[in-house]
This record gives sequence, C-alpha cells and structure tokens, in this order.
Amino acid sequence: MKLVPLGDKVVLKQLEAEEKTKSGIVLPGSAQEKPQEAEVIAVGPGGVVDGKEVEMQVSEGDKVIYQKYAGTTVKLDGEEYMIVKQSDIIAKVQ
Repeated sequence: MKLVPLGDKVVLKQLEAEEKTKSGIVLPGSAQEKPQEAEVIAVGPGGVVDGKEVEMQVSEGDKVIYQKYAGTTVKLDGEEYMIVKQSDIIAKVQ
C-alpha cells in the first residue's frame, strides 16, 4: 500500500530518536525525546486550499523539521507515518 496525500498535506517518516547523549550516556526508551526531524515520503499536489493558492515547497526525500504537536500519526504495513499540513513544516535541513 501507498499513502497519497491530498491538497497541501505531506507524509513524513520520523527519524530515529537518539539513544546516546553527546557525552556517551545511554538513554532508556522512556527518556528518549521524539525528534521533530523527519524525511518527506510523499507530497500532495497543492492547489487551492481555503481559498488561497498553495505551492508545495518540499519534495520527496527532503529532511525537514516540523512543529512539535503537528499532524496525524498513522500506521501502514507495520510502519508509522505522520501526515501534516505543509504549514506545519518549519524548516528544511540541508
């Protein structure tokens, strides 16, 4: 199966949480903070959303940072994805 976003929606796959601190301390799963960094898996077509023309500024494969409480989490074929509005993405990582 494949997720195909509509309108200004973007499908993200969250990057793995850090298991060690920079100083080398191993963090248990409960202490690991969910990263706000993700990879773009699929991008909607954009178009007119709420009466405004929306041009998509991200593309598949981009690494992005998104707002902390954004989007909807879905599971598909054992993988977890997030579907967010493009406006919930705050930066590209280059």
